[in-house]
Amino acid sequence: MESLNRMALELVDEAIDFADELNVAAYELDSEATVLDFGVETSGGVEAGLLLAELQTAGLATVQTRMDEVGGAPLQHVELTTDHPALALLCSQKAGWELGVEGFEGLGSGPARALVAEEDEYRRVGYTDAFEFAVLAVESDELPGDPVAEHVADLAGVQPGAVFLPTFSTASVTGSVNVASRAAELAVFRLSELGYDPLDVVSVSGSAPVAPVAADDETAIGRTNDALAYGGQVHLTVREEFDRFDELPSTAADEYGTPFEQLFDDADWDFDEIPASVFAPAQVTVDVVGGSTTVHGATDEEMVAESFGL
Repeated sequence: MESLNRMALELVDEAIDFADELNVAAYELDSEATVLDFGVETSGGVEAGLLLAELQTAGLATVQTRMDEVGGAPLQHVELTTDHPALALLCSQKAGWELGVEGFEGLGSGPARALVAEEDEYRRVGYTDAFEFAVLAVESDELPGDPVAEHVADLAGVQPGAVFLPTFSTASVTGSVNVASRAAELAVFRLSELGYDPLDVVSVSGSAPVAPVAADDETAIGRTNDALAYGGQVHLTVREEFDRFDELPSTAADEYGTPFEQLFDDADWDFDEIPASVFAPAQVTVDVVGGSTTVHGATDEEMVAESFGL
């Protein structure tokens, strides 16, 4: 497999070439790092959110929208499919890099994580990237500056001028679309955390409704997580049976039924205080090659509709 960052860089170039059409903007910092505003000071949009999800998965996933309903209301849903779930979702798309640099707060996802490769999933998958450019998507309500770019460059082992930081606010069209693309990643990560070999996941498809854009990031984080935990659906094709498939969906968590904004409030917005089991799709079908097909969990349209204010 080629470098994840090299494949993502092609999509960065596409975003720069079509910045006007995507309603995004790109500019160079003093350090020569490049920031791409996908939805902080720019409006971004649905196409920007889809391209960003492709970029986060290093081009190893197909991402698209479809129309469906929630509580009788027609809403966009995002679908993501990949035949490379370990690399595309765990080693690339997962939001696993917390950025706290000189007052800046953000959450990093994308292939630059694989240049550092200190998270457990890289050991499980057996992958580390090596490339002279680093692409890290940043979820934040402000745009990163030179201190963030230099921090990323230092940890990734590249020059600051080789760092690309596509950045978006959760409270944006881009953010709502992008977070809805993560149902499949949540399922594969949860399965890996339960002890299943991620390399035995053959393919995965996931979908979730796109949350209405909120007025602030806290409400947006609550809505987009509710969309996944109460409206997300995933189909997994795997090689081996496992006696813990029933623990995959969010319905298996003790906290199931509590809106995410309340969960975050109760934890004083400390993500580490929230059980990992709640970050899961609502319903999962597991298809074992040559074996059983089982369905676990269920969606809750009423919870999603209430969260969305429908």
